[in-house]
Amino acid sequence: MKTKTVQKVNTKTSSRSPTLETILMVEKAAYKYRSDKTTTEIWKLLPRKVMWTTYTKIIRYLEYSGKIIVDRDKRIAWIWDPEGIEKAKRLGLIVK
Repeated sequence: MKTKTVQKVNTKTSSRSPTLETILMVEKAAYKYRSDKTTTEIWKLLPRKVMWTTYTKIIRYLEYSGKIIVDRDKRIAWIWDPEGIEKAKRLGLIVK
């Protein structure tokens, strides 16, 4: 009879991914406080506690997806505007 070896996972170094609920909560807060508060201030105002590393991972994702920009002062600027993009396409300003 063969026995399988189980790989032990080190929880201190393993990376956890944020849940969709947490991502949406941070996204909503980023939109609400856009250009008004710094990333740290927004983190402190979240309705539920989120680990800082998880929060920064979500902020990096929102930057990568083109929804926000974080300026030099660490303030978040919301740049995602799907209605504006559709209007620009209808006017022929964007070709795609």
